[in-house]
Amino acid sequence: MKKTSIVFVIMISFLVWGCGPSRDKQADRISTLEKSLYSPDAANFSKQKADSLLAMYLDFIGDHPDDSLSPVYLFKAANLSMNTGDGTQSLELFDRYLSRYPDKPKAPMCLFFKAFIYENVRRDLEKARESYLLFIEKYPNDDFAKDARMALMNLGKTPDQLVREFEERNRADSIRRADSVANLRKKR
Repeated sequence: MKKTSIVFVIMISFLVWGCGPSRDKQADRISTLEKSLYSPDAANFSKQKADSLLAMYLDFIGDHPDDSLSPVYLFKAANLSMNTGDGTQSLELFDRYLSRYPDKPKAPMCLFFKAFIYENVRRDLEKARESYLLFIEKYPNDDFAKDARMALMNLGKTPDQLVREFEERNRADSIRRADSVANLRKKR
């Protein structure tokens, strides 16, 4: 009886393993679709191709969760979702990346993009503020830290407000330069 059970389990394992999608075939199909979608020859962005590519990324990650390509594809899937305007899905995918691969090089960018999505897609300024502050706390020397600080300074401001502030800074700079020139002339 035990031998029959062991043989049965082994046969089922081979059957499942043999019928599962081939890692290399999946990766090749993904690569082909990426080239097609992002080709300079592509006249227009294809939402249908983007949706197919996203599904392929997620299938690969589900089929091969411990594969070295899984974090790469997860990051690409999150970016693709973000760039197609699906804030909810992109946040979920960036969160998944951060929880599963917190020490990978793309983790800081995932957190920054979360803040960006909260600010610009979801219009949730409080969540954006929290995410930018967390980013600055966790990655103070990252290339995006300056951008996060700038985003915090401008969070919630309208384009008109930003233009007004820019013009005021330019006016103040012009006055300072004029005062400096006048002071130099007086000293001569």
